[in-house]
Amino acid sequence: MTDYAEYVAQRHERLRRTAYLLTRDWAIAEDLVQTALAKAWIAWRRIDGDPDPYVYRIIANTHASWWRRRWRGEIPTGELPDRAVAGDFAGDVANREALWMAIGALSGRQRAVVVLHYFEEMTLAQVADVLGCSLGTVKGQLGRALTRLRVDQGIQMMTGAER
Repeated sequence: MTDYAEYVAQRHERLRRTAYLLTRDWAIAEDLVQTALAKAWIAWRRIDGDPDPYVYRIIANTHASWWRRRWRGEIPTGELPDRAVAGDFAGDVANREALWMAIGALSGRQRAVVVLHYFEEMTLAQVADVLGCSLGTVKGQLGRALTRLRVDQGIQMMTGAER
């Protein structure tokens, strides 16, 4: 896949899904992918072989820089809206939300490692290449992320592992 237009046509949806898993917002994910593809287009002639690691690295690094700049304060509300879920999907929705909340509480780098390794099914070596760090750093980040996820109260309630 050396042709840029062909690469974008084939990989756009997967890149957007990865960006969504990092940002948890489809609009921001689309902006992140567009930014990454624009940066990749500038360097397209210099990319040797598979462009995926290069593009994933751009996505991860751009997300990290956006995440560092973003204000993460809470906006309090008087009442939370109650929403009923029809059917037997309430448990699944609650579990998914607990998982998203736990993943969202991870640092940006830990979240990137978890998303790339588990959702994109990359090896730890590929994750290290994409993030531009050592394999040991990836293993450390993944270990700390999994430790945080194991002790997360929402996940413990979801799995019944609460003691």
